[in-house]
Amino acid sequence: MGLLARISTVFKAKMNRILDQMENPHETLDYSYEKQLELLQNVRRNIANVVASKKRLELQTVRLRDSLAKLDSQAKEALRQGREDLARFALERKVQIEQQIQDLEQQVQGLQQEQEKLTQVENRLRAKVEAFRTKKEVIKAQYSAAEAQVKIGEAMTGLSEEMADVGLALERAEQKTEKMRARAAAIDELIATGVLEEPLGEKDGIEAELRKMEASGRVEDELARLKREVGKA
Repeated sequence: MGLLARISTVFKAKMNRILDQMENPHETLDYSYEKQLELLQNVRRNIANVVASKKRLELQTVRLRDSLAKLDSQAKEALRQGREDLARFALERKVQIEQQIQDLEQQVQGLQQEQEKLTQVENRLRAKVEAFRTKKEVIKAQYSAAEAQVKIGEAMTGLSEEMADVGLALERAEQKTEKMRARAAAIDELIATGVLEEPLGEKDGIEAELRKMEASGRVEDELARLKREVGKA
């Protein structure tokens, strides 16, 4: 495959994909239906034109037939007047008109056949258009249902991802809580073992010293009392 052919193939593939994305099945089906209706209207207009032409020829035939009787009467009158030449002329004219009538009748017959053919085509096309209309409505309904299912599926997928994120957040919160509790327990243990002093340790030390001094004073007092009792004071 040459370079130009390859570029052409790639371009066509990309354009086809773009057109597929742009195509709306509802619009495409409605457009096709409208085009078929236009075709049906054209067939009906052609039938109307054929019928109008046939009617014009039929009216022309009627007028010519009326003139036949008049020419025949004129030929008779010419003979009564001794004008054979004039009678001959009228009869020649009559023969010409009869030939015209025969030609017109053939044309009318031809138009009648054309009208019947077009009517058959119109009937078949009308049935086809009606079948297409029904089918396109079914396809549009099925496409809408499928489209709704896709949207619901996409929405459900998005919801599942969100719930997964919520679950991960809860797991992270629990892990942080456990770490915090473990850290608090470790600090309590270090304080209990004296590795760490409490912020109020200095105050408690003073109080302990005061208590120690108080106890020592009480001991001295008791010792002095006992010495007095034994006379050693």
